[in-house]
Amino acid sequence: MSDVTIRPATPADIPAITAIYGFEVREKTASFELTAPDEAEMQRRLAALAGGGFPYLVAEADGRVAGYAYAGPYRPRPAYRYTVENSVYLDPAFYRRGIGSALLAELIAQCTARGFRQMIAVIGDSANAASIGLHKRAGFAMIGIHPDVGFKFGRWLDSVQMQLALGEGGRTTPAATSG
Repeated sequence: MSDVTIRPATPADIPAITAIYGFEVREKTASFELTAPDEAEMQRRLAALAGGGFPYLVAEADGRVAGYAYAGPYRPRPAYRYTVENSVYLDPAFYRRGIGSALLAELIAQCTARGFRQMIAVIGDSANAASIGLHKRAGFAMIGIHPDVGFKFGRWLDSVQMQLALGEGGRTTPAATSG
């Protein structure tokens, strides 16, 4: 892996983040969105997650944004408050250079430090071997496949779910805000 810097995303990163995600929406099945969001929407999403106390990271390599990763609420109901869902996206020019692994490792560390106990990966398309492999290497376990729940590019797509316990996971009751 070349020199990679992982840092919090800023509004200045939005054009690169929007381009990376737009490619995924238009060309691939990692996202089940059908229309790529514009920069204003991607800025709104960044602000909402960062403002909600969730990590949103970018990886810089070769002088530009090579990828990004973030965690957000897994589900909106309060009993899920210790569980996050993660996302990792890379510029195709930076595939297979270890940047996804570096982003995911830092995301896991930051979520653990913030007191989250479980991380769920919801992977679009069971044929997405790269994302499934990335999560397996990070210690995620396969917890299920929802067959044929998305329809994109004229075909049905599965949704894969993988899970990783963070910190104490479910072995102990969270302090201070248990309920």
